[in-house]
Amino acid sequence: MDQKQLNILLLGVTVVLVALSCFFFWPPAEKITQGLDVRGGLSVILTAESSSTVSADDMTRAETIIRSRVDGLGVREASIQRQGNDSILVQIPGISDPQQALDALGSTGQLEFVAVESINDSATVAALAAAQDGVLLKKGTYKPFMTGEVVTQALVGQNQAGEITVNLTMNKAGTKTWGDFTTANIGKQVAIVLDGRVQSAPVVRSAITDGRTEISGSFTPESAKQLKTVLETGALPVTLVFSESRVVGPTLGQQSLREGVLAVLIGLSLVAIYIFAFYRGLGLLTVGALGVFGSFYVGILAVLSQLGVFALTLPGIAGIVLTIGLAADSSILILERFREEVRMGKTYRSASNSGSRHGIQTSVDADLVTLVSAAVLYFVAIGPVKGFALTLMIGIACDIIMMLMFKRPSLMLLAESAIGKMPAFWGVSKETGNTPGKSQKGGVANA
Repeated sequence: MDQKQLNILLLGVTVVLVALSCFFFWPPAEKITQGLDVRGGLSVILTAESSSTVSADDMTRAETIIRSRVDGLGVREASIQRQGNDSILVQIPGISDPQQALDALGSTGQLEFVAVESINDSATVAALAAAQDGVLLKKGTYKPFMTGEVVTQALVGQNQAGEITVNLTMNKAGTKTWGDFTTANIGKQVAIVLDGRVQSAPVVRSAITDGRTEISGSFTPESAKQLKTVLETGALPVTLVFSESRVVGPTLGQQSLREGVLAVLIGLSLVAIYIFAFYRGLGLLTVGALGVFGSFYVGILAVLSQLGVFALTLPGIAGIVLTIGLAADSSILILERFREEVRMGKTYRSASNSGSRHGIQTSVDADLVTLVSAAVLYFVAIGPVKGFALTLMIGIACDIIMMLMFKRPSLMLLAESAIGKMPAFWGVSKETGNTPGKSQKGGVANA
């Protein structure tokens, strides 16, 4: 296969890849996942509160529990990441009830079963006897006879009175303890406590020996689901407090998206106008190269979104705008090197071959330096900053692919005949008056 056939093949593959990219990303509003700062949602940083150093194992378990709780809320595309040694960053795009998520995330999840008559505080005992809701037990005034580690399953249900309940299933040890307690305390009150607050304080009517019981109270469907999620994931090994919490409204996020897309379009338009004005026909080739670059870019983002590993954020849009400049810069390097070698007396064909090769080598060297910086930023940073680094790395890869598969083959095919027939249109008439295969003095040019 000669060079011309190879160039035609590369352009054919490029056309197929552009078509596939368009298939994957259209319509982009549906195919590309929007991040929290674009779509709106909740962002919190949970920090471990401890007088001693928090172990890595405790934070790993806490991260797993937080992830399970977020999944239990029924949300998609949430991001849970470790931040430093003692913090966890949680980002939940598009959540309809941020307060519900905050309640679930902030709960320690410590479930306790307490005999009411053992509580050493008369006011609390009186409040429970009067069936007050949400009674908070004072520390040091009670001692549980069983904790939530025995719970193996929690389900939301409804009792005969039509009340929403949370039904618990216990393991073997819990079944025995609960059976012994209810057998010995018929007619007495027992408090079911979550993080120090009484969720329910029923009177034991009969012995419960099958390890199944229910928590009833003033539950709504949402609060029952939240309690179920907390109970199923278990107690956090450390106490996590909110060191940062912010809610991004969807209106503000969409406005930011429109402004970001507008910035991308303005940047592309200005680059296209400048390149066409300065390079004329070769400028059109560069605009086409930017179109191929953009198709590859958005197609990859759409595929990553469908795989669940990418969400478009405002820093990500900034990375896209930056890589547009990098792609334009690469094209300009190739064109300038081509024109320089034409001025040196080479034929258009020879100049397109060597000029594009040298231009690509220079561009790749510069791209690799930026790629290393972006990779370091991606693996060290967290949250939206990772989105910036990721889009930057993807853009660099698309830039290199575009140069090899479209810009160089196109320039070499045009140099075969088109540029020589209309050198003024292609912006090279001022550098040379040669025709393909001839030098400026009329001799045969050396390749």
